[in-house]
Amino acid sequence: MGSRRPRMPGFGDDGGGGRSGGMGQGRGARPGPGRGGFYPQPQYQQGGGRGGAAYQPRGAMPPPAQQWRPAAPAPVHNNGAGPPALIAPELRQAMNDAAPREPADVPASPETGSPEVVTGQQLEALSMEEAGADLSAAFVVQPPIPLPSDSYKFPHRPGSGRLGTRCLVKANHFLAELPDKDLHQYDVAITPETTSRAVGRAVMEELVRLHKATYLGGRLPAYDGRKSMYTAGPLPFTSKEFHIILLDEDDGSGAERRQRTFKVVIRFAARADLRRLEQYIAGRQAEAPQEALQVLDIVLRELPTSRYEPYGRSFFSPDLGRRRSLGDGVESWRGFYQTIRPTQMGLSLNIDMSATSFFEPIPVIDFVGQLLNTDFHSRSLSDAERVKIKKALKGVKVEVSHRGNIRRRYRISGLTPQATRELSFPIHQGGTVKSVVQYFQETYGFAIQHTYLPCLEVGNQKRPNYLPMEVCKIVEGQRYSKRLNQSQIRALLEETCQRPHDRERDLLQMVNHNSYHDDPYAKEFGIKISERLASVEARVLPAPRLKYSETGREKDCLPRVGQWNMMNKDFALEPVLPAIYVRPDQVERALKARFHDAMTILGPQHRELELLIGILPDNNGSLYGDLKRVCEIDLGLISQCCLTKQVFKMNKQILANLSLKINVKVGGRNTVLADAVSRCIPLVTDRPTIIFGADVTHPHPGEDSSPSIAAVVASQDWPEVTKYAGLVSAQAHRQELIEDLYNVTHDPQRGTIHGGMIRELLISFKRSTGEKPQRILFYRDGVSEGQFYQVLLHELDAIRKACASLEANYQPQVTFIVVQKRHHTRLFANNHNDQSSVDRSGNILPGTVVDSKICHPTEFDFFLCSHAGIKGTSRPAHYHVLWDENNFTADALQTLTNDLCYTYARCTRSVSIVPPAYYAHLAAFRARFYMEPESSDSSSIASVARGTSSSTSRSTRAPGGGVVKPLPALKDSVKKVMFYC
Repeated sequence: MGSRRPRMPGFGDDGGGGRSGGMGQGRGARPGPGRGGFYPQPQYQQGGGRGGAAYQPRGAMPPPAQQWRPAAPAPVHNNGAGPPALIAPELRQAMNDAAPREPADVPASPETGSPEVVTGQQLEALSMEEAGADLSAAFVVQPPIPLPSDSYKFPHRPGSGRLGTRCLVKANHFLAELPDKDLHQYDVAITPETTSRAVGRAVMEELVRLHKATYLGGRLPAYDGRKSMYTAGPLPFTSKEFHIILLDEDDGSGAERRQRTFKVVIRFAARADLRRLEQYIAGRQAEAPQEALQVLDIVLRELPTSRYEPYGRSFFSPDLGRRRSLGDGVESWRGFYQTIRPTQMGLSLNIDMSATSFFEPIPVIDFVGQLLNTDFHSRSLSDAERVKIKKALKGVKVEVSHRGNIRRRYRISGLTPQATRELSFPIHQGGTVKSVVQYFQETYGFAIQHTYLPCLEVGNQKRPNYLPMEVCKIVEGQRYSKRLNQSQIRALLEETCQRPHDRERDLLQMVNHNSYHDDPYAKEFGIKISERLASVEARVLPAPRLKYSETGREKDCLPRVGQWNMMNKDFALEPVLPAIYVRPDQVERALKARFHDAMTILGPQHRELELLIGILPDNNGSLYGDLKRVCEIDLGLISQCCLTKQVFKMNKQILANLSLKINVKVGGRNTVLADAVSRCIPLVTDRPTIIFGADVTHPHPGEDSSPSIAAVVASQDWPEVTKYAGLVSAQAHRQELIEDLYNVTHDPQRGTIHGGMIRELLISFKRSTGEKPQRILFYRDGVSEGQFYQVLLHELDAIRKACASLEANYQPQVTFIVVQKRHHTRLFANNHNDQSSVDRSGNILPGTVVDSKICHPTEFDFFLCSHAGIKGTSRPAHYHVLWDENNFTADALQTLTNDLCYTYARCTRSVSIVPPAYYAHLAAFRARFYMEPESSDSSSIASVARGTSSSTSRSTRAPGGGVVKPLPALKDSVKKVMFYC
């Protein structure tokens, strides 16, 4: 059930005392061999090499003089690198706690190698007590260095990389020939105004059919479905009004169809200058001409929009591949994604295979049966079942089946609170009332069988119509936008999972099926699309050598094809209490009782209970989240969960993975880059460098009130960069900017208080390493291209303010990199039969990097496939540098990013995105388990929960002025370790 932390040979022992905090000695650490790492700590010498002299970073101002101001002068250990620096009170307090080589009384963190991560407010209090009354003389906050005037220009590519083995790969980008046309934009106003794109398109299609040869001058316009229309050349007018008549859809009744008249006013708006797009691709213009790109995108979407079901930038149809039932009345449709992109090779059409979920076109009564998965044909529904049905069906279109050939369609607005047999309604204004059962029998000769079920409400609330479930069928082609359950997700993934060779084949078939050369809109606008995948030069970067403990039989290893193993690395646990069995509904009470029993044994020995192992049922519902919440919020206890089926398998790989997780949770280090130990990672190991990862996770569709969760992690060991502390914060619903990176509050007694996640993590780094960061690498996950400027300006400003709040003019050099996984670029081996160019799954080799041809025309970005494929087609990560004061070369940043992917703590494989971004993602997901049930979605998927590294009670103002409920605070004993692994 629980264990005390033992010394684990091979999973944490090393021979080093080394420098302050560098090996992350555990609580109550003692001199001599400790268990903070896997290798002996060398004696490092600061100074010399690239870090010895200041240099001018690309696009940045000269580094200012940096001094850390204490309340009273205090020498700082700096490994002989010039005169001793002075530190600010906050950082002096942090450093003084961490500086002793042999901290006997301070409970140091086994994971970060530092005392607990305290909040900015706590540090302010400590500083004020220590500094005395004359604080202002010792700590001067000056405004942060302003962004340079060229801050809106992202860094240019510093040349292409050269390291690695060169090879050719194919990419799902198809060269698009830039049209030599004069493009015109027209504003479209349709009256009465409609919010339906389908209605707007129907109106414009009828207008083009009637007037193309006359008023439109033979032009075939492309319409965006809203308020804009584009033509390849001018129309014969600058403004004109049309009147268009639409007939309602034939419902099969034979009655005259209703006519609707729309007034359409078309006015000239602007010309789209394609010359600017040519200059942008050639690198002679800094800003992308979005209007020209938008026109070309709309033109190429016009035909598939009329053929298929559009959703975002994708198109779906049951004719584009087999449809598959996902269960619960939901099925998958195949389709394709497409978008036009400017690249180094010119305009490129990025096309990818995709799939999504749709409602099955089945009778509503069958849908309800699948949804409830229980026999309901002879009983009334419970309140919970009624709510579940209403939530699933609200807004869904149905057509009636009880009127012969008449197939009228309605949209469901809700369920009746009464059963059908209890429903009645007035027939006439005179007050004649008739039951629904009687009405259907007398009017349509239809005998309702399931009278105990509620009716569907259609129409508006003022005048609702009642339709029995058994007379309604779900209309085909309605996307299922609600959250899928685990079995549906598995089925959808199985459907979309394709080996690289098969995916490439389907892509080429899709391009051929779309017949871009015969597309009338592409012809009209002079757009020509190649039917061949782009051939791209790539390089395979070498895997880094990994360092292990000197006590093991294997002291280092070189991964092969992105993998290695943990053979000859052993450790053991010493249980404090034997295992017990507990009912799921009694877990919280049992956990607290067991914790009390353990502390009764360990307390007199001045020891702590540091690990609980929980064996959960295979289908555990909310149990996983409940256990994590109780352990981390209430008890301050680290836990490791595993499923019953995995325990009984006794699989060595599973047990090895559990060992990896447990080791880092209790403060060990699994492995480290050999280049970090030998101090030869450019722009990282020469000067104190902190690496951040940040991500924001948003609520699932349908959760309109849940907050978004922001998470930031930061490395706490230098130069090893393997241990990451983290903070999480709740913020406004679907807010992508991280609001709590830096904040200032005002206290009547204490005055101005500086806080925020960046500031706290910088202080924690100082406490852990005894060094202040001179460089910051910030990997930001989850940002779309349209948010680049906004995120950079807000978050870079927050980073600089956080630094300036610690010391006047303290501005370490920052590199800000966006990590993107939700893109549609795929890379394929040039020859699928060449075994030397593919891994066992048929994917390109791990370490494959592309920074030419399909990348941005001028900016610093690259695609990196850092992991070996397991199943399906690997998705490379896309890294885009938005700010670079450290003057990274392409080789330096690509190699560093690839090498870091081998330091992920939870497995012996390289991972697909850089670990700090991965950890931030996991931390944000874990935080949802701490939220109140009404605002949390944690009870549905236990398997996606991973971890968070720290949580402080915070609140954020929502856009409407409300306050986002803060997350509950983690116990200090939990904050100190990477418990999310």
